[in-house]
Amino acid sequence: MTAPRLEIDLSKVHHNAKVLVNLLKYRGISVSAVTKAVLGLPSIARELLAAGVNGLADSRIKNIQTMHQSNIKAPMALIRSPMISQADLVVKNTDVSFNTELDVISELSKSAQAMRLSHGVLLMVELGDLREGIMPNDLEEVVRRTLRFPNILFKGIGTNLACRCGVAPDEKNMAELSTLANAIDTTFGPIISIVSGGNSSNLQWLLNASNTGRINNLRLGEAIFLGCEPLYRQPIKGLHTDAITLVAEVIESKIKPSQPWGEVAETAFGKATPIRDSGHISQAIFALGHMDCDPEGLTPPSGIKILGSSSDHLIVDSGRNTMPIGTETHFQLNYSALIRAMTSPFVAKQLLTKEIALAP
Repeated sequence: MTAPRLEIDLSKVHHNAKVLVNLLKYRGISVSAVTKAVLGLPSIARELLAAGVNGLADSRIKNIQTMHQSNIKAPMALIRSPMISQADLVVKNTDVSFNTELDVISELSKSAQAMRLSHGVLLMVELGDLREGIMPNDLEEVVRRTLRFPNILFKGIGTNLACRCGVAPDEKNMAELSTLANAIDTTFGPIISIVSGGNSSNLQWLLNASNTGRINNLRLGEAIFLGCEPLYRQPIKGLHTDAITLVAEVIESKIKPSQPWGEVAETAFGKATPIRDSGHISQAIFALGHMDCDPEGLTPPSGIKILGSSSDHLIVDSGRNTMPIGTETHFQLNYSALIRAMTSPFVAKQLLTKEIALAP
């Protein structure tokens, strides 16, 4: 198999999803598996559904279409606010979309009427992270107007945290979301079926919460695929952190000085980082760079230290041993490195099927 490549262990993905589904089910919370990081790969979608997730969610219509084309049967949600230009595609390909703009919902209504379909709408609420969301004081009026649109089914409310500004889900903002849900039901009757509390960053709150309130859904991607929570990148007990790894091949291996010489200006990617003088080192170069992934999101095996990167090269200190040319090495990824590698045409994707092994 060529390198660089992502090795995706389907049994470990299945295991991680199943553990999380069971964990949240105990708290009365369903799991929508977010497939955007894996581009809606049908083989992965099937494993997620087999593990018991309630539905699949993505931010890109193209990924949802990919799953439909492979005959994936599951509730599908578009979790990025729809573009008006894609209203027809959204209604045709999804059961529900996450919305913040009445103009968009109006277009979804028109498309749904033309297709003689009904389309579900979940309204996203701004609770501090300043990405998408309706301001809480405006929510009641937006709900009122949403309910008037023909062929639109109001499903509930949700929020998203820890993506733009790093605002963590906690007792206060989760309680506010529950309070808003209660207020809507009080005003309009019991019309809310979904209160989607957020993403993988909610897991730390969930594990410590004595009361989860009205929250009955989370949208999980990173925790399933990488086995960690996003707030502090800590492994989640019982999950595999190597369900997906990135394999790269050594193309140069030499003893070199650790310090550059000559006048130092900017690098290809900005200001040069000062380098500590370590004398001569065993330097290896992998055929991997910014065109393939986010190098800053890679964790090498013990004994290897990443020194820098360019468009096409990842430079490492290989420690005491010189790495032979052609050596393949597995790197663990964070979410940024994963989505960049998945979307790179230069990174192959290899699906592995093994017996399911329990995580340590």
